[in-house]
Amino acid sequence: MSELQDVVVDVTTVDEQDGADVEKGAPDSGGLARGRKVVFGVVAGAALMAVGGLLATTLVKSPAQVAAETGPPAQSVLTAEVERRVLAQKVVMRGTVVADQSVDVAPQPRSAEGAGTPVVTKLPLKAGDPVAAGQLLAEVSGRPVFALRGALPVYRDLKPGATGDDVAQLQQALRELGHGTGGDAKGVFGAGTKAALAALYKAIGYDPLPAVADGAEVLKAARESVRSAEWALEDAQASANASTAASAGADGGGSGGGGGATPPGPSASQGPKGATGTTGAAGSSGGGKGAGGAGDSGRTLTRARQALADARAKLAAAEAADGPVLPASETVFLGAFPARVSAVGGRIGGPVSGSVLTLSAGELVVEAYLKDDKKQLLRAGMSVVVSSEVAGTDARGKVAAVAGERSTGQQPGGGRSNGQQGGTQGDASQGKGGSGGAGAGGADLGYRMVVRADQPLPAAFAGQDVRLTIESAATDGEALVVPVTAVSASPDGQTLVTAVSTDGTQRRIPVRTGTSGDGYVAVTPVKNGDLAAGTRVVIGIAPREPAKGRGESPKPGRASAGGGS
Repeated sequence: MSELQDVVVDVTTVDEQDGADVEKGAPDSGGLARGRKVVFGVVAGAALMAVGGLLATTLVKSPAQVAAETGPPAQSVLTAEVERRVLAQKVVMRGTVVADQSVDVAPQPRSAEGAGTPVVTKLPLKAGDPVAAGQLLAEVSGRPVFALRGALPVYRDLKPGATGDDVAQLQQALRELGHGTGGDAKGVFGAGTKAALAALYKAIGYDPLPAVADGAEVLKAARESVRSAEWALEDAQASANASTAASAGADGGGSGGGGGATPPGPSASQGPKGATGTTGAAGSSGGGKGAGGAGDSGRTLTRARQALADARAKLAAAEAADGPVLPASETVFLGAFPARVSAVGGRIGGPVSGSVLTLSAGELVVEAYLKDDKKQLLRAGMSVVVSSEVAGTDARGKVAAVAGERSTGQQPGGGRSNGQQGGTQGDASQGKGGSGGAGAGGADLGYRMVVRADQPLPAAFAGQDVRLTIESAATDGEALVVPVTAVSASPDGQTLVTAVSTDGTQRRIPVRTGTSGDGYVAVTPVKNGDLAAGTRVVIGIAPREPAKGRGESPKPGRASAGGGS
């Protein structure tokens, strides 16, 4: 470009000089003018050629230049800083929020003579409604179904005279509702428990069923037997008294007859032998009859007394057996209140086929199923973070239990029923789940794990699928931590990390590894002081970037490598 400027300056100078010559009136001004034009044309052409050459050097590239520009850049290493912190190994999985206890209410009332298929005649609750102890849940064929507090599932009808832990549970539930059981001993269904149960039925608006179908007739007959036995005893006593009196009179008459037959005086002994003997025999005979009557009356009296005792014992038994019964089909025991209606499966007028209601009670827990690899890592007591994506909140808790045996059946929602009325009992806090009626051929779910939150989970969490982050291991305090990709092994078996100094110098440092998690591993240098927090270590090689322009078609007017335009 400088040469072109010089040429232009020279041409301008010549023009100025020519103009001066013309003004002076030089004699050969025409020839000089033509010469100057030729020179100007040559200079202008040279200038254009110079500009074209300059442009060509920027657009046209040699194959060597193209290869240099499109070749891969020099590779560099990727580094990361050594950190000092607590490192925890975490297991992340999914779980379902369920109630600590879930019960399917599937009542099967006792079939009375002439009764048809049980049908739902009243259903006052809907899904989501709270349930209190003593509250009516449903009515089946005119009979109530209500809830009581208790941990034991109902498995039999509770009748007067029954004993056991389930009777003690019933007594406690009745007392909590304000119905005292009187002086009944714990676990004994006596008169006080009968009165309390009758009061409960009256409170919910129903009459209790009698423990004995014809109990009134049995009781009436027993009382009549006692009355008859009492009358018989009175008659036997009167007869015995009369026999005793007659026997005493007969004994006095026999003595007087004998004395009259024998005349007084010494000659009395010498009277006719036959007369004397006959008189004595008559006296003896009278005394024998009196003794025999007294013996019969005594036996009759003893038997009458025994008959009365037996009649009174039968009356006591009838009175003990008489009273209200708590049928297994009319009650559901729940571990805690208030409970909730999880689902309604029945309808008014519909037959009872399966679950009419599903109740959830107790605090909410998280249920998950583990495969073999995770079962080996997790155990009760480990810290857990429960994350609800729906609510956008987290809750902390702990693993409450990990089952020792595999579970089969359906996934949560159909397989966690405690089933007091047709299913199997389950206890979430112990990691034992009911199969919900699933047979041994059900799907293999794995090992059931239960997570309990430190603070009660909100009711809105019920049924949600949540994320569980379980801390399965952690370093004992702060430790030096590097990405797992920073650790390598030397040919001699040493574990190494490669440190990079500020000037790019690399050196290998032998280390011992510890806890790992989240892509990091705790390391301890074999030689103290060889590695510190903040040191940069190699974690890999930077990938080559795609060559610029590689694979693109040459743009118009631009030459590609090895060719021209």
